[in-house]
Amino acid sequence: MGTAERRGAPTEGGPAHLAARRNPDARDHDIQAGRGGTGPAGHATAEERPYDRPLWIEESARRRRMPDPVRTAAVRAVLIIAVTLIQAMVAFLCTLAGSWLAFPMVLSSVASTVVATWGALDVWVTRQVWNQRNGVVSVPSSTARALRRERRRARRQARAQERIRRRGGTGQLSHS
Repeated sequence: MGTAERRGAPTEGGPAHLAARRNPDARDHDIQAGRGGTGPAGHATAEERPYDRPLWIEESARRRRMPDPVRTAAVRAVLIIAVTLIQAMVAFLCTLAGSWLAFPMVLSSVASTVVATWGALDVWVTRQVWNQRNGVVSVPSSTARALRRERRRARRQARAQERIRRRGGTGQLSHS
């Protein structure tokens, strides 16, 4: 727990009244510390009543959402890997039980392992391709961002030149 929370200072992303003062020595961090007494007539003040606090405080995501193609490949890989693990478990249990189904299940588990490996590699390749096509713009000095800015500037200049040509101008800005 930080010093700002103990002193009742506003927390990041929330107004001052959401930053409840907490007892730093309490084992249960939901227990609030007293503020030196109660309100008028011995009643607890609004800040001391726990049910006046919000149930949760919205926090921004720590990481950006994965691009759609990468997320699709990841979901597909997770499903394939889950089916592969179930097949391997069934093959193992059939082997222990001495069932005739053990041999076909072992063969299908081997094939499924190959497919699961392909699925995991597909996620990696899809992510690399997406990054290469769209650029990584995680930092302000990103090369991709600078290249896009340069392309936009060139397009704007080309459009401006085209407008001047259409108007029949000789490139002069004034008519004097």
